[in-house]
Amino acid sequence: MREIRLLQLGLMTSMVGDSLMLLVFGIWVKSLTGSNSAAGTVLLCGAAACALSPAYGWLVDRVRRRPFLIWANVLSALMLLPLLAVRDRGDVWLIFVVAGCYGISIVASSAALNGLLKEMVADSALAGVNGRLETFRQSLRLAGPLTGAALFGWAGGQAVALADGASFLVAAGCVALLRVPERRPAPGHWRREIAAGFRHVVVEPVLRHTMVASAIAWLAFGLADASGFALIDSGLHRPPEFMGVLASLQGVGSIAGGLGSGRLIRGTGETLATALGLLCFAAGTALCLLPGLPAVLAGRVLMGGGLTVFVVGFTTVLQRTTPAPLIGRVSTAAETLTSGPQTAGMSMGALLIVFLDYRVVYAAIVVGTVLAGIYLMTGRASSRGTARAGSPATALRGTRERASAR
Repeated sequence: MREIRLLQLGLMTSMVGDSLMLLVFGIWVKSLTGSNSAAGTVLLCGAAACALSPAYGWLVDRVRRRPFLIWANVLSALMLLPLLAVRDRGDVWLIFVVAGCYGISIVASSAALNGLLKEMVADSALAGVNGRLETFRQSLRLAGPLTGAALFGWAGGQAVALADGASFLVAAGCVALLRVPERRPAPGHWRREIAAGFRHVVVEPVLRHTMVASAIAWLAFGLADASGFALIDSGLHRPPEFMGVLASLQGVGSIAGGLGSGRLIRGTGETLATALGLLCFAAGTALCLLPGLPAVLAGRVLMGGGLTVFVVGFTTVLQRTTPAPLIGRVSTAAETLTSGPQTAGMSMGALLIVFLDYRVVYAAIVVGTVLAGIYLMTGRASSRGTARAGSPATALRGTRERASAR
């Protein structure tokens, strides 16, 4: 278990740095330019990294994951150094460039992490590890962005960049201490290999079924992201700052969902658990349709818990149904296939909320997530038996066992 503890320490340290930095990109640009549009655009620079995600997946699968993560974290620390030169409006372009590189780092490192976990952790223990990591990530939503903003106001963006860079170096050191021997992947034709992730999603029945449901779900999540302020304004008659209260409550639900997701998956199987997460999110959204603040507050807690269970379940399905040599390309293919519907949902929501009552949009979100959950349940038979749990002694796989399996 030493290896798992080291990996979790490194990942959690890096998550702390991310939680400090991600919001500061927009705040920094806004403070230098005074432009809301520019502040929003810098966040899109990071999201644009998903456009080339299949190429990142191919690279991750062409090298050993442990050295890749070490160098990815070191380079991520170095990529923040140009931010130390930012002084005025004329240096804003540096923030945009670093934000784009940051997005690439997140996508590529996530794919490599899935591969490394596949090497280190038995299938029966994946849900527990994913649940703990997601719990910590969601808990940072409660204080991380506010801490980053406070540090920015007190010491400036350079201080936040240095803190984030230090977190990357700690993560690199933790991964370097891991003892996880890996075999170098065999070379192949790059064009055929880049498409292999998408092909696996199509031909693997359980993963294909889950991906279709997830695409529908992320479309609905995008609608929810775009209509949140309409709920606050038209439904609750509160100022925009009240979004912070709702986000905190959703974070509380996310922590609870992360803590319980591993046990739920072990008891029901990841497919049913993922579907239940979607239905929980739908129930929370439905509560937001009711008049009165208590219903909305309770709804946000349920939405946070359901979303986290869904994410942990989906990640576990992907890891367990994908061979280790393909995990990087499948992870980035999944990123592309889910981020597209989410972006479309956000665009549709921003348009629909102008012409429709927010309750109509929220009702559509409920219908979409319920349909996605029901669709997932119809494919449960194909994943029957995945809920079997292994003993603690099998949580880490030995090198000899891994080599013989190949």
